Amino acid sequence: MHVEEIRNYALAKAGVTEGFPFGEGVLVFKVMGKIFLLMSLDSAPLSVNLKMNPEIVEDYREKYSDILPGYHMNKKMWNTVLFESGTIPTKELKWMIDHSYQEVVKKLPKKEQVLLATL
Repeated sequence: MHVEEIRNYALAKAGVTEGFPFGEGVLVFKVMGKIFLLMSLDSAPLSVNLKMNPEIVEDYREKYSDILPGYHMNKKMWNTVLFESGTIPTKELKWMIDHSYQEVVKKLPKKEQVLLATL
């Protein structure tokens, strides 16, 4: 996946916005104001930070050499994923984006979850 594919995939989800709160080099995607994906535009290969359930985060790091502890993030819940090396199947990459989105959504207040469901 490349930058535009990731961007389009993330923006297709309900309640998602994008912005550059940390400067022009990091594109951030939020659901209902909460970060679920950070994409480093200045790194090669392309890398993203994704949230993951702490119970499986280590499993993914062991399964793929292109998944590392989250750069500048809580390493118990965030992974940095190198996207352009080709070792992680696209289906798995999309699942990780979906999973990150859902991990954030399930922590939202119930009122926001209900609003999100109507979008």
